[in-house]
Amino acid sequence: MADRTAPRCQLRLEWIYGYRGHQCRNNLFYTAGKEVVYFVAGVGVVYNTREHTQRFYLGHSDDIISLALHPERSLVATGQVGKDPYICVWDTFNIQTVSILKDAHSHGVACLAFSADTGERLVSVGLDAKNTVCVWDWKRGKVIATATGHSDRIFDITWDPFQQNHLVSCGVKHIKFWAMCGNALTPKRGIFGKTGDLQTILCVAAAKDDVTYSGALNGDIYVWKGLNLIRTVQGAHGAGIFSMYACEEGFATGGRDGCIRLWDVDFKPITKIDLREAEQGYKGLSIRSVCWRADRILAGTQDSEIFEVMVRDRDKPLLIMQGHSEGELWALGVHPKKPLAVTGSDDRSVRLWSLADHALIARCNMEEAVRSVAFSSDGSQLALGMKDGSFTVLRVRDMTEIVHIKDRKEVIHELKFSPDGAYLAVGSNDGLVDIYAVAQRYKKVGECSRSSSFITHLDWSVDGKFLQTNDGAGERLFYRMPTGKHLTTKEEIKGIHWVSWTCVIGPEVSGIWPKYTNINEINSLDANFSSAVLVTGDDFGLVKLFRFPCLKKGAKFKKYIGHSAHVTNVRWSHDLQWVLTTGGADHSLFQWRFLPEGIMNGVVEPTFQDGFGDSNSEESDSELSDVPELDSDIEQETQINYDRQVYKEDLPQLKQQSREKTQQVGSLKRQQAPDAGLRLQFVHGYRGYDCRNNLFYTQAGEVVYHVAAVGIVYNRQQHTQRFYLGHDDDILSLTVHPLKDYAATGQVGRDPAVHVWDIQSLKCLSLLKGHHHRGVCALDFSADGKSLVSVGVDDDHTIVVWDWKKGEKLATARGHKDKLFVVKCSPLLMDKLVTVGMKHIKFWQLAGGGLTFKRGVFGNLGKPETMMSVCYGHTDDLVFSGAATGDIYIWKEPVLLKTIKAHDGPVFAMFSLDKGFVTGGKDGVVELWDDTFERCLKTYAIKRATLSSGSKGLLLEDNPSIRAITLGHGRILVGTKNGEILEIDKSGPITLLVQGHMEGEVWGLATHPLLPVCATVSDDRTLRIWETSSSHRMVAVRKLKKGGRCCAFSPDGKALAVGLNDGSFLVVNADTLEDMVSFHHRKELISDIKFSRDAGKYLAVASHDHFVDIYNVLTSKRVGICKGATSYITHIDWDSHGKLLQVNSGAKELLFFEAPRGKRQTIRPSEIEKIEWATWTSVLGPTCEGIWPIHSGITDINATSLTSDRKLLATGDDFGFLKLFSYPANGHYARFKRYVGHSAHVTNVRWAQDGVTLLTVGGADTALMIWTLDSSVPQDSRPVDSEESEEDTEEDGGYDSDVAREKVIDYTTKIYAASIREMTGTKPHQQQKEASAEERPPVSRAVPLPEKLQKNNISKKKKLVEDLVLDHVFGFRGFDCRNNLHYLNDGTDIVFHTAATALVHSLTLGTQSFYLEHTDDILCLTVNQHPKYKNIIATGQIGATPSIHVWDAMSKQTLSILRCSHAKGVGYVNFSATGKLLVSVGIEPEHTITVWRWQEGAKVTSKGGHPDRIFVAEFRPDSDSQFVSVGIKHVKFWTLAGGSLMYKKGVVGLVEDARMQTMLSVAFGANNLTFTGAINGDVYVWRDHFLLRVVAKAHTGPVFTMYTTLRDGLIVTGGKERPTKEGGAVKLWDQEMKRCRAFQLETGQVVDCVRSVCRGKGKILVGTKDGEIIEVGEKNAASNILINGHMQGEIWGLATHPAKDVFITASDDGTIRIWDLVDKKLLNKVSLGHPAKCVSYSPDGEMVAIGMKNGEFVVLLTNSLKMWGKKRDRSSAIQDIRFSPDKHLLVVGSAECTVDLYDLTQGSSLNRIGYCKDIPSFVIQMDFSADSRFIQVSTGAYKRQVHEVPSGKIVTEQTVTDRITWASWTSVLGDEVLGVWPRNADKADVNCTCVSHAGLNVVTGDDFGLVKLFDFPCSEKFAKHKRFFGHSAHVTNIRFSYDDKYVISTGGDDCSVFVWRCL
Repeated sequence: MADRTAPRCQLRLEWIYGYRGHQCRNNLFYTAGKEVVYFVAGVGVVYNTREHTQRFYLGHSDDIISLALHPERSLVATGQVGKDPYICVWDTFNIQTVSILKDAHSHGVACLAFSADTGERLVSVGLDAKNTVCVWDWKRGKVIATATGHSDRIFDITWDPFQQNHLVSCGVKHIKFWAMCGNALTPKRGIFGKTGDLQTILCVAAAKDDVTYSGALNGDIYVWKGLNLIRTVQGAHGAGIFSMYACEEGFATGGRDGCIRLWDVDFKPITKIDLREAEQGYKGLSIRSVCWRADRILAGTQDSEIFEVMVRDRDKPLLIMQGHSEGELWALGVHPKKPLAVTGSDDRSVRLWSLADHALIARCNMEEAVRSVAFSSDGSQLALGMKDGSFTVLRVRDMTEIVHIKDRKEVIHELKFSPDGAYLAVGSNDGLVDIYAVAQRYKKVGECSRSSSFITHLDWSVDGKFLQTNDGAGERLFYRMPTGKHLTTKEEIKGIHWVSWTCVIGPEVSGIWPKYTNINEINSLDANFSSAVLVTGDDFGLVKLFRFPCLKKGAKFKKYIGHSAHVTNVRWSHDLQWVLTTGGADHSLFQWRFLPEGIMNGVVEPTFQDGFGDSNSEESDSELSDVPELDSDIEQETQINYDRQVYKEDLPQLKQQSREKTQQVGSLKRQQAPDAGLRLQFVHGYRGYDCRNNLFYTQAGEVVYHVAAVGIVYNRQQHTQRFYLGHDDDILSLTVHPLKDYAATGQVGRDPAVHVWDIQSLKCLSLLKGHHHRGVCALDFSADGKSLVSVGVDDDHTIVVWDWKKGEKLATARGHKDKLFVVKCSPLLMDKLVTVGMKHIKFWQLAGGGLTFKRGVFGNLGKPETMMSVCYGHTDDLVFSGAATGDIYIWKEPVLLKTIKAHDGPVFAMFSLDKGFVTGGKDGVVELWDDTFERCLKTYAIKRATLSSGSKGLLLEDNPSIRAITLGHGRILVGTKNGEILEIDKSGPITLLVQGHMEGEVWGLATHPLLPVCATVSDDRTLRIWETSSSHRMVAVRKLKKGGRCCAFSPDGKALAVGLNDGSFLVVNADTLEDMVSFHHRKELISDIKFSRDAGKYLAVASHDHFVDIYNVLTSKRVGICKGATSYITHIDWDSHGKLLQVNSGAKELLFFEAPRGKRQTIRPSEIEKIEWATWTSVLGPTCEGIWPIHSGITDINATSLTSDRKLLATGDDFGFLKLFSYPANGHYARFKRYVGHSAHVTNVRWAQDGVTLLTVGGADTALMIWTLDSSVPQDSRPVDSEESEEDTEEDGGYDSDVAREKVIDYTTKIYAASIREMTGTKPHQQQKEASAEERPPVSRAVPLPEKLQKNNISKKKKLVEDLVLDHVFGFRGFDCRNNLHYLNDGTDIVFHTAATALVHSLTLGTQSFYLEHTDDILCLTVNQHPKYKNIIATGQIGATPSIHVWDAMSKQTLSILRCSHAKGVGYVNFSATGKLLVSVGIEPEHTITVWRWQEGAKVTSKGGHPDRIFVAEFRPDSDSQFVSVGIKHVKFWTLAGGSLMYKKGVVGLVEDARMQTMLSVAFGANNLTFTGAINGDVYVWRDHFLLRVVAKAHTGPVFTMYTTLRDGLIVTGGKERPTKEGGAVKLWDQEMKRCRAFQLETGQVVDCVRSVCRGKGKILVGTKDGEIIEVGEKNAASNILINGHMQGEIWGLATHPAKDVFITASDDGTIRIWDLVDKKLLNKVSLGHPAKCVSYSPDGEMVAIGMKNGEFVVLLTNSLKMWGKKRDRSSAIQDIRFSPDKHLLVVGSAECTVDLYDLTQGSSLNRIGYCKDIPSFVIQMDFSADSRFIQVSTGAYKRQVHEVPSGKIVTEQTVTDRITWASWTSVLGDEVLGVWPRNADKADVNCTCVSHAGLNVVTGDDFGLVKLFDFPCSEKFAKHKRFFGHSAHVTNIRFSYDDKYVISTGGDDCSVFVWRCL
């Protein structure tokens, strides 16, 4: 039989001919070692030009397309293409991987750049549709920031070396300047302006003074200053500039014109080098990459050449590397006598290479693409097969043509000369092979024509008489030569000897094909007869080495990577020293050195880096003859499947669906949960059957292990257990921290979690998830305890390294395709680890965000075995692994040194001591070894005989298989596959500590009627008797012939009946377990068995055959059969008289039968409750209807059990929950308490005879758990509380309109710019202009046109306004925000926000300063309380991808921007106690809670908070890990554990009549007290997460805000309250909220509604819903209003006084307010009782007119604000109102498309004297002419009309309107303001404009929230302007003050008034 192993010889990559110049740029550099680094195919190459050597980096899995050099110039980063592309950072000196960066890009990594300063950061650009930009902390493998790059390709990116955190990127038609802050990358687009054409920018380099140089597609250099293009260097190159390199000397550029240009640091030209003119230059040479280092320049070309130019000899460039260029490379031939190879490619060149010198000797260009080549047998001639079906023969010595023949149309893919040189066989894609006679000038002498498809390969026989061919149809054919006759006889064929073997089809090479594969995947093959190996090249870029011949499919091989996609051809050199391979798309020729077996013998293989290169065939799946049979245990274990139908993670969704269903049953009252609770007492079980190394001693000498979903800490002295219950599914792995004080456990799950927990306190310290699937099967802490390694059971067996304290993933890698059993960290080096598993051992090294590995090299010393255990030695980094054969393998990384026989059967467990090792095997023997495994010092056999008397149980059998072993306290701790934990004293005696069932499901459970004893029976074929009293132990065990599913004691406890899975049952003596009687009447399994109550006369036996048999116990006869069930029987119960049986079936039938005959009875539901049952285990019937959950389609309740007093019903279900209900559980969805511990299924529950002990068994988790009833309800410390909170649907604690409104505020409509007015028609900038009748000549004879606008105060010099600066804002956002107002600097300043502006308001000076970086409404604000971070503010905004800004209140400098995943907006932010963390809450439907390390911009973790709105989340003032969130009907107490969030819901159950309410605010007290303010005015006081007491009616209405004073612990509350003598909306309380003092806010409101409070020194700062900010003195209780603003509602009306610094606003809040511009204060306010829409002063300022929403308008006298007149002629809103300049008329424009004219001269009767007709839509603005004869009216149809007054006639003549001088201009329409309409106005409008009184400027407000300043008139489209931020979505109105010193703007949604100073 041929050898089935992989060949022993190997290949080593020696040289690559080629460089990737196509589709790449900037990929060629000098390293610090003066070597050249570049890439080709999937290989990074470091080329030493002096020694002419190459070193290779093989860490990539696909084509490399980008390269960056670290500023220190020894490290490089390379990026690849592929579905999940990654970036490798590697060292060019030792070619080691330093870091792997992955999981950020898709498609490919197009650009890379290291930061210019220290190179600590790396930026990468992806090839995905968004061209994602990522910034990495590459050493840690972490993404710091990521952003969408551009909608089109990005070609280059670079860091600005002179400005930290700034980058520049460029690409298709754009250049972008990026700033990085926090985790946000913010781009600004470069502005091309008029200086240069908008065009594609190909490369970029940053210089000092904010200057950037870039190379454009047309060959110009574009020079930028800031964002603006300032100049261009024209014609720098004749065509596109592909590469620009910046260095100390200046800049080098390279272009498509083949020129290199050097420039000095100011970009003045130094010199130009034209490579096309060089010796090896040619037309069309195009440069893709340049590098300039001192006096040398490198240039890489499109056609895969690298030139080196010395600046001194710039006219003599050296060609130092070349390869084939465009098109595919297929042709490869080797010279028969010399070390020469020839290649031919689609680039039409044929190249001759010297293999000895690694150089190109000759090159010859053909007319056609070359697809095949062959040397004649003496090497004198060379035949070339062409793509057009012709072939050419050249004379080798001078490359001249001998003959050119074209007989075929299709490509020639294969040709070969016969061995004697007489014939040439030419195979074409036409499917024919033509035979030509060489001597007769290549006359055609034969034709082989049997192939049905294209010819792929052909070979000659040694004697030249036969030819074999392969074709694309997978046929192998034989022909006689030279005629081409087809050969068919087997005999003849058998005897042929072939001179070469390049065919891929044939029995000798069938082993090269995997078992199931497409026959075209292997492109090429060449056999080396003398070394009996063959080499293949395939479509996956692999070069493989097989034995030759290899006969059976799926042979073993060695594989080599490097080529990227297709390896098109492989050939041995003439002397078999080398293998040559060509890559199709990578254009390159690889030369591999062949290392035959002889050289290698016993020598370590030079493994390629980190096991990327040489891979000893993992992927062979052949039936391996020489590998021993898999051990049955291992076989079984590898097949265990951890998938679940339903994972615990799915429960919330199921619950959500069910919540929707429960809405229907909401009205029915759900039954209350029981008062008593359960406490877990003891667990019998240990998971040994598929886990290992999961048993340890703790610091305190306890034992920690796991079973089911429970981590168990066992005290050996007291025989007690403590439990870690944080997991919700099976734990699969456990390890302890080096200090033995913490444990880590990993579980099963869709996204399985690893918990790190404190063994003493059982608190979870860190919860790690997000990187595994299905489960976590192995864990190990690093030796320093800082990191934790986990291995998953997903298909790749992913390895993850965690910084467990932070909860961050440090690195991940794919482990192996087969199961990994163990991972171990090195005791000495923190970045090394080893894994073992199915047939492999790998040595890993941490590299940034990834891991690299070396495979174990077995050499001749051992076979690649399955390894089951592994340990590091204490010396010489030796590693010891235990194999499935029982041998110990000793390794020195990565080589096997020797093997030692240790056990019979697999070595499952191994543990290293200070001076030696201990091992345990399947043979049940424990062995102690010395420190080098030289001697076995002692062995212990685990036998029943050696069990000490102190044992807490019995050994099931001798020599159980050992699965875990550990030492400590002078003893050896052993865990067995049978579920036993044993302790071996060094002197020999063995004590059994704990045990449980073995693998298999446990269903049968019965409790003894009189004693604290129970019986269990399992599929593991054992029946066991346990003591349930405090001595918790197994007292008897019996093996059964079959597994069993049920058991029952007789009423006197003497007999025990057991039902088995084969349909038989037996009755045994309960003490001795010996048979008394047995029957076998049924085929299917027996599912339940019960004795009747009285003397146990009858025994009922239920089976899956749908029957219940009744036996008479005394006569041992079957007396009756109960028939009638349509499905299998699940449960049976007797009544107390032994007369009636209650039966449940799998079809959910509830049936009744009479004993003994089994006659069916029908019983009415109402009667069932009255019957006295002996036991109740039924899951059906009216009394337990409430136990079925809402999502019971999926989950089944497996068992119930009722206490003897019939008060409590316990149930076990398929979700692993144990639930406790009050009995009877009538109605739907009764409430319950639930307990976790079991993993997937709780199969049975039984109350013990004492009525307080409950026993449960857990199906596949094999555990028996003992619980006790605890009526005092413990304060259980579990992350999941026992209450299942399906919220009540009825509203609790009353209703509050404010809260209800806030619940439903829809922030999304506000995010997007949308028109605030419903206008229709074509926008002005899109309207076609009609040419006016007569275009005026440039110099008109006519009278010059009058001024457009009347100039007021002409006396002053006409002033142009250059700029606006924000001076003051009136407004505070109180209506839907809270806690957004704070003191700063000991109360001298306050900070708050309105609109998109955050304000710092100085109380001493009354001035304001602003933070204006937000782009939309700010929703929340908080101040960092830690003294280290003084005056640091965080604000969060709304938006589709909103951000949080952290900034300094005094300098307004942004410190960090956090881009969030909170869709819609950030609703609340809060800093932690140390000030380093920030918590934020989203307003999206999941209401996510995110924790940030804001200084780094790093997200720590994020989790869905609650399905309803969360209002507040606040850190405890003394904590960085605990915070509380409150919101609609919830209070949650959160803990940040490592990188995960865990919460406990507030439990209200302990306080009389307390109900969970909607909570609005939080405060904190000492001793873990928390106060929450409720919607009904109560304050709830909590300790931990339990309600302690309620402060009733702290306020009469909702308690909206609470503030905890850090210095003295006093608490301020604010709420909604009517001011009374004793009550007030603000109260100051003592630390425990027992006493309080109320403060009145003298606002004059009927109800005060406080939204924000803050306490300073003796003062309380209060913010109200109505936008006022008030300061209250604590001593004198006097209140002082600091800030006024409009209340909620849009502000539309705005007017400035004609002669004073006063203005007036009118709002939808029903008020008008008069403001002083100089003192910045509110002068007066008038409540009108209706929303006001517009306002106007009379020309003399004496009167003011106001238009209302209801169609009314009023005129007031300005001084007294008394009513002068009012009128209502319309029923819809008045939109604008105006006095005529002569004060005769008042015009009123309404939404009813009317303009009414009223006479003012007749006094306050306001007679209407006219109106304007034909107004196309609602009126938006009106202006009078200076002479009061005309008005212009702008309307909602984008039309502006001019009317005469008072007649109202429309004026249509252009000549008339052109001559009008207007008294004011506020119209947004008209030619004069056409330029104010932006390009992007399709969704949003310009709402308002105002021309300055000087007539030189116009300001506008729009739906984007921008205020813009233009010059007037502004008639060119898209005019230049300045823009000002501050408002949020809509600016509704805008005006200049009377002297043009100020501009006032008003906001729509933001209720704010902004005052801007004009400069």
